[in-house]
Amino acid sequence: MRRRRWLLLPLLAALAPLRAVLAQALEPWRAFMARAFEMRRQAEAAGDQPYGAVVVRDGVIVAESPSRVVTARNADAHAEREAIRLAQARLGTRALDGCVLVSSSRPCGLCERAAHAAGIARMIYGESLTDGGPPRGSGARAVRAGRP
Repeated sequence: MRRRRWLLLPLLAALAPLRAVLAQALEPWRAFMARAFEMRRQAEAAGDQPYGAVVVRDGVIVAESPSRVVTARNADAHAEREAIRLAQARLGTRALDGCVLVSSSRPCGLCERAAHAAGIARMIYGESLTDGGPPRGSGARAVRAGRP
């Protein structure tokens, strides 16, 4: 058992610079992720599901939205799709080429498809698949969505 542990130490030491490079690459997105979490807090404060999303183009927030599924009584009003629709309206085009979708949680499969159809170049999300989801006792169940 001790021998295996010593074999892993050089591997972990070799990965340390990679971790620093990854942290540096994600640094510019921290402010946008913070804004997505602010949208999430707004959704929770309004009594909605805990999700928030931001659409970014060339380092500028084009659109942002909290989840409005409960408050708008619209199952299609996920934060990501609301932010995509708002970005399309503000830019006056359906094509969001070059835009990045930053979300507080991993988007569901339908939101991923909507982002793809809109031409979103990249998606950045926080937290795990286990956050949020349907409330307990609602009769609905969370389903782990695969990548299309």
